[in-house]
Amino acid sequence: MTKVLISDKLSQEAVEIFRDNGIDVDFEPGLPPEELIARIGDYDGLAVRSATKVTPDVLAAASQLKVIGRAGIGVDNIDVPMATANGVVVMNTPFGNATTTAEHAIAMMFALARQLPTANSSTQAGKWEKSRFMGREIEGKTLGLIGCGNIGSIVADRAQGLRMKIVVHDPYLSQDRAADLGIEKLALDDLFARADFISLHAPLTDSTKGIIDAAAMAKMKQGVQIINCARGGLVVEEDLADALDSGHVAGAAFDVFVSEPARENVLFGRENVVCTPHLGAATTEAQEKVALQVAQQMSDFLLTGAVTNAINMPSVSAEEAPKLRPYMVLAEQLGSFAGQLTETGITTVKIDFEGHVATLNTRPLAAAVLTGLLRPMLDAVNMVSAPSIARDRNISVTETKNEKPGDYETLIRLSVTTERQSRSVAGTLFGGDRARIVDVKGIGIEAELAPNMLYITNHDKPGVIGNLGRTLGDAGINIATFHLGRANEGGDAIALLRIDQPLASGDLQAVAGLPNILQVKQLAF
Repeated sequence: MTKVLISDKLSQEAVEIFRDNGIDVDFEPGLPPEELIARIGDYDGLAVRSATKVTPDVLAAASQLKVIGRAGIGVDNIDVPMATANGVVVMNTPFGNATTTAEHAIAMMFALARQLPTANSSTQAGKWEKSRFMGREIEGKTLGLIGCGNIGSIVADRAQGLRMKIVVHDPYLSQDRAADLGIEKLALDDLFARADFISLHAPLTDSTKGIIDAAAMAKMKQGVQIINCARGGLVVEEDLADALDSGHVAGAAFDVFVSEPARENVLFGRENVVCTPHLGAATTEAQEKVALQVAQQMSDFLLTGAVTNAINMPSVSAEEAPKLRPYMVLAEQLGSFAGQLTETGITTVKIDFEGHVATLNTRPLAAAVLTGLLRPMLDAVNMVSAPSIARDRNISVTETKNEKPGDYETLIRLSVTTERQSRSVAGTLFGGDRARIVDVKGIGIEAELAPNMLYITNHDKPGVIGNLGRTLGDAGINIATFHLGRANEGGDAIALLRIDQPLASGDLQAVAGLPNILQVKQLAF
């Protein structure tokens, strides 16, 4: 039975989603790391928030783990590269707390503009320092957003309601999308020069780490105020402290820090800094929403193969999964066919989708092709790890789509270039769900792949079939099906034979030694 471990606090409703789907679930929040390592090998799925650390040791012990679900956005607590290498899908819930985090950023901006935390402390201490806390109006000010994805776009919408001017830097935001949102897209330095408030809503990557440092702050307006409810590390905290001391930056509001939990920080103890303990997603509504979402996403994957909000694998909806299933079989068989014939390093892979298949979600099909292609060379590879392995080995992978049918209503063609040669194989579906090979090296042939097969290349000369049948008969090998194709009369030819059991090494050598036989390869599917 499929089993899931919940190792952080999720609601009872989330637990019931698993159970209602027929999944056996153990709810064990707060497991010590050593106990998690000892038990994780029994589970197909692991559901976490941010407390559980999915380390290399945990993943090494997770012998049957298929999916990790993070109830929230950040996956800093999960070793995603190792999960990918181990073939484990990592999912998150990027939309469940978008509104909550956006609202927190707006609240932080208000807190800065009106000095609310300091004014509150002063008033409750019995002081009445009305003249001390002179604030700033929000209306008419320019808000600069670094990042305009799910959360950033909500912040923009709310800020427009406050009658602010919105400028954005996001290399992935199109001008058309910016126009739809009613915002202005700028280069980063231009945003720095114009913004009265700057709010960060970008992921932490190599290109965004330290995006606001001393050099960046020097380009900002005098008196700018900075809000970070995204990720610690986007701002160089020491540089910001210096800018606050000099007065160039008037204030900062931070919900995230380079080191968390942040017991000490260079920004602490300043009246013009507002700090909260990573509360962006901390509302009752958001916590419940992401818990229910991750439970349903994991259930869908474990039961139907649907992939939603995965960090390391193409998404496949529940509606797409049954439509793609026969194509997945075909795609992996094509990859396996080429992979079993490959004996030197692969340099390039080209996958062409023609006809009906080109109208579908082809990203998981490409992953299936790579899985089949790489599996004969590697001990463990699957749809999660295959694209990453291909990148690590500097294999160039390209895809093309052509919705116009050719000789077949639907066709997948795989072309592989190695250090020595190039080869291609193409396949289709008969009757909508029966995978068939229809072309090898440009030679037409129609064959269903089976557990035990022989692939033979030969000169198109008389006697080849008779000699082959006699040799296999002498070895006690029964031929179930025999498929032939040739480039032209008397030229190169190929044969695909389905046999009832594999050949012994000596029998394989006997076939290879027959007249006009160029190559014999035993294949398994």
